[in-house]
Parts: sequence; structure tokens; C-alpha cells
Amino acid sequence: MNQAKSKLWTKDFIIVSSANFFLYLVFYLLLVTMAVYAVEEFNVSESQAGLVTGIFIIGTLIGRLFIGRMITSVGNKKMLYFGLIFFILTSLLYFINGGITFLLITRLLHGIALGMASTATGTIIAEVIPEERKGEGIGFYSMSITLATAIGPFIGLYMSQQTSYQAIFIFCLALGIISFIISIFAKIPVMEKPAKSDKPNKLKLSDFIEPKALPIAIVVLIISLGYSSVLSFINFYAIEIDLVDVASLFFVVYAVAILVSRPFTGRLMDMKGANSVMYPAFVLFTAGLLLLSTAENSIVLLLAGVLIGFGFGNMQSTTQAIAVKVTPPQRIGLATSTYYIALDAGLGFGPYVLGFIIPLTGYRNLYIIMGVVVLVTTILYYFMHGKKESSVTTIDSMASKAN
Repeated sequence: MNQAKSKLWTKDFIIVSSANFFLYLVFYLLLVTMAVYAVEEFNVSESQAGLVTGIFIIGTLIGRLFIGRMITSVGNKKMLYFGLIFFILTSLLYFINGGITFLLITRLLHGIALGMASTATGTIIAEVIPEERKGEGIGFYSMSITLATAIGPFIGLYMSQQTSYQAIFIFCLALGIISFIISIFAKIPVMEKPAKSDKPNKLKLSDFIEPKALPIAIVVLIISLGYSSVLSFINFYAIEIDLVDVASLFFVVYAVAILVSRPFTGRLMDMKGANSVMYPAFVLFTAGLLLLSTAENSIVLLLAGVLIGFGFGNMQSTTQAIAVKVTPPQRIGLATSTYYIALDAGLGFGPYVLGFIIPLTGYRNLYIIMGVVVLVTTILYYFMHGKKESSVTTIDSMASKAN
């Protein structure tokens, strides 16, 4: 009986992780294609094209903000099904050519649907995983998103070169339907509803944001702004430097760099502290952006993808771990939510803000500017968390030597 309880790769674990993978596959597939689609179809500016990309993530942010509070009362099963059905219905809106405003509304609603569904899958997976294998299980579950970051942009860029946008929308609709169908076969645990209180439920900022996780969240906001310049504009940049065929591989090498390095960086953080990962990651992320700005051939472009994977890819997992580590156990859920709000805000608002800069700087100079911003953020990290981390690590080291 105990052996059965400790099993990780159960049918339910695989189904929920797969459903999450298909959702994020759509997310990243459209993330690299929608800006070009908006320019080609509606002849919009870079800033408007960036908004078409980023408003989806803003929708995801809205979905996570409010659904996180509702899921315990509504139930994770109902929330998952509602989110997936809403995801499918909003996918149908892409087939309606109603102008740029209608496309923006579609992207916002589609993002809200992903926020609902992904919040539900994240909650369900935490209940499906055995307690004694929580860390390992959540690590494997998060790989469903990491794989989507590689495969989604690869498929998106390939299909945008080889097929029509209508074919892309049909493919995304099919993925949403598959995600819903396989979810039906998962046995989803029923959540225990919280006890009703007689006191009026007044909303406070601390109901949505964890104050202790806020310092590292500010760092996440800025570095994700830097990464949004890659996610949203790499396709435009590749067209400009005539490397479109290779651009689809950029996110593949990015994800491979993450997959290869994360096991080592995770252990390094456990042994030496977060600074041992974060400071080198700042340097690598900066180097990747600066190298990207100089790309003239496929080797340089892909090498930039590797460096950005080593840098930003490991910053993502490390900053999330920091947010959880500095927070009391009873508020870890809010700490995780605070982290994702900052990440989504940077990735969501970034393309729109940077869209105003591109006409003035061009893509090469944009990546130079983003590289400098990331490097300067190292100083902000030091004061927000790194200084405190150094003190704790030193004390732990002295205690270890004393023992």
C-alpha cells in the first residue's frame, strides 16, 4: 500500500501534465507568430504588434489573480473543465477577421482561459503527487512547460513559413480539444472546501501578493522584460538578418540548455545558496543578449540561444525557489502566485513597451540595451536579496565548520 502511494508516474499525473503541455504548446506557438500576423494582416506598428503578443499574457495574469482565490470554493475539477472549454471557445475567435481591436480582445480572453486552466492543472498536480515526492514531482511537471517553450516556438516559426495562419489556428484549436479530451480520463481529487466564516470577507492586497516575495518578484519583472524582447521579436529580427530558417531552432537550443543545466544548478543552489546560480546567470543572460545583437550567421544566433537558456532559464527556477524559501509555509501558494504575476507582467507588458523603442533603436540596439538592463539588475538583486543570501550562507558555512 505504501509503495502504491509513493508512485509518481501514475495515469493521473501523466494526463494532467500532458494536458498542461498542450495548453502551453499553444501559448508559445502563438507567442512567436502573432506579432508578425498582426503586421501582415492589419499593417500595425511594432508597438501594436507587441501588444497583440503581450495582451495574452496580461489575460493569463488576470486569470491567475482571481481564479486562485476561487478554486477552493468552486473545485479544481469544475475549474479545469470550465477553463479548458473556455480555452477552446476563445480559440475559435481567431477565425473571425474583425480587425485589430477584435484580435486584441480575442488574445485577452484566450489568455484568461489559459490562466484558469493552468491554475487548475497546477493545483490538481500538487494533490496527485505523493507528499514524500512533492519536490521531484513538481520538478517533472514543470518540464511540461519547459518542453513547450522549445517545441511551441519551433512549430510556430516553421508553420508560419510553410503554411497559412488559418492552418496554425486549426492546429491550436485541435491541441485545445485534445487537452480537454484527455483530461476527462483523469481521476481528479475532490478539494476540501474551506470552512465558512461569519466575518465579512474584505479584500486586501496581501490576499493577492506575498510581501516577503515581493523583492525577488521585482527582479523577476525586470529580467522577464529582457526575455520578452527575445520571445516577441526574434522572428522580426531573424527576417531582418536573413536567418529565418534557423530562427525556429533558437528555442530548441534554449530549452536543451535548460534541460541540461537545471539538475546541476538545482544541486548547486542547495549546496552553495542562490547567489552561486544567480550571479553567473546574470552574466550569461547578458552575454546571450549582447551576442544576439551581433548575429550574422546561424552559429552565433544559436549560441546566443544557449547562453540565454543557461542565464534566464536558470534564473526562472532559482527566483521561484527564492520566493518560496523566504515565505512562511502557510503562504507558499501566494508566494508562487506573486512570482508568476511578476513573470507574466514582464512578459506581457514588455512587448508593448519595447515596441515604442524599436523604431528608434532597431533590433540590434534593442538587444544591447536589454543586455545592459539585465547586467544592471545584478546590482538590484544584490540589495533585494543577494546581500541577505550572502549573510545566511556565511553563517551556515561557519556553523558547518564548527560542527
